[in-house]
Amino acid sequence: MNNKTRGYIYVLSAVTIFAFQDAFSKFLGAKYPPIMVTMIRFWAFAVFVTILATRSSGGLRQALITRRPVLQVFRGILLVSEIVVVIFAFTSAGLAVSQTILQATPLLVTILSVPLLGEKVGWRRGVAVVVGLIGVLVLLNPVNVHFDTRLLLPLIASFMYALYGIATRAVSRDDSAVTSVLYAGVAGGVTISLIGPFYWTPLALDDWPVMAALCVSGALSHFLLIKAYGELSAVEVQPLTYFQLVLSICIATLFFGEKITWNMMIGATIVVAAGLFTVWREYRLGIRNGKKGLRGSAA
Repeated sequence: MNNKTRGYIYVLSAVTIFAFQDAFSKFLGAKYPPIMVTMIRFWAFAVFVTILATRSSGGLRQALITRRPVLQVFRGILLVSEIVVVIFAFTSAGLAVSQTILQATPLLVTILSVPLLGEKVGWRRGVAVVVGLIGVLVLLNPVNVHFDTRLLLPLIASFMYALYGIATRAVSRDDSAVTSVLYAGVAGGVTISLIGPFYWTPLALDDWPVMAALCVSGALSHFLLIKAYGELSAVEVQPLTYFQLVLSICIATLFFGEKITWNMMIGATIVVAAGLFTVWREYRLGIRNGKKGLRGSAA
């Protein structure tokens, strides 16, 4: 099996686990405070990333060294907060529509990269972002008199995750991936532990296996995604991640009785197409800039 094949298997395995992970989150979030559910999940995640860092080259001490400590801690706080909002979204707005709206995250990353990272966005990507945002409007269906304000929850979560993505890009210029994932897990775990105990609710015996599955899936999915990025480029990974949307919609309809509307299908198609174009365009620009750099060094 070559590296590319392994990478694709890692991605498909990760997004499949992500889809079931979200289902576990929705199930538990409907019965227990989302903050408590997130806290237990992050305890497991913090343990996982600590073990991962310990086993990395240089060990835990090397992984803790960062040039951007404030931004790394902020990433952890942002990630754990985003997950709390996502679980609220799953339980109130619905799993299918929330996952559909979350597909707008790559578009929001492109928008935010201009003021926050100083990146330039050409007219092609600019058009793709506008088209994608139109798709989000179709998803929200604002012309409908029955517009549900709960749909703003997944939109807020998407914005928060886009900020997390921007912060991750920023720290990646100075710190290793192991350092970044360690700080995200530990900082997030510590932050939620300051709040979560106030929302503690005893879990029923029948729900502990689901909670255990959530914790294991959270760690395993991130591990597989890290492995995937070790074998594939972002432009190869991103298209496969949209498979999670298909799985989430199937799970939402089969296990939670959610209904898929026309505006969800049309809006999802627009958003996914715009997101794929944006990722592809960034990849092409990266190749072009790389070639220019080679020419410059040769000169």
